Amino acid sequence: MQTTQTLGIEPPDIHYLNAAIGWLGLGCAADARLELENISIEYLNHTEVLETRWLLCTEEKNWEAALEIAQAELRNAPDDCAGWLHRAYALRRSSQGGLIMAWGALLPAAQKFPQEPVIAYNLACYACQLKFLDKAREWLQQAIKISSKDEIKKMSLADDDLQPLWPEIKAF
Repeated sequence: MQTTQTLGIEPPDIHYLNAAIGWLGLGCAADARLELENISIEYLNHTEVLETRWLLCTEEKNWEAALEIAQAELRNAPDDCAGWLHRAYALRRSSQGGLIMAWGALLPAAQKFPQEPVIAYNLACYACQLKFLDKAREWLQQAIKISSKDEIKKMSLADDDLQPLWPEIKAF
């Protein structure tokens, strides 16, 4: 997240946001929610406020609300890959979605953000879970090409989504 000097959110709202971020970092979702409820309406759609609200929803496993917030992120900042990633992540877990919807929602982001390794990596995860193993391999190779082989390998071997490919990944 950005520093408080670059957010453009005025006191006392910046203090509420920073407190919410702090509470989330400590694993205190209820306290984070209370801080976020104090933020003025004029900042509710600010990128950092939306990001923090999304993180809170994921902490609470409230996927329907996380999806709504991710959609607001996309509307407000379509050129920021976070909204695309957040929407797919929430869709995967939402009662309105599932793996195939998450896959479909994230695919356009790969063209829009070709140098973002997390998008390629997440597409590899979704493809693997959908049993599109050849596609999963392709997306994993794309993530490696954009990022680093060692970093992607380490992440992949710790990610149950990619378990079907672990023998191949270990051999990288």
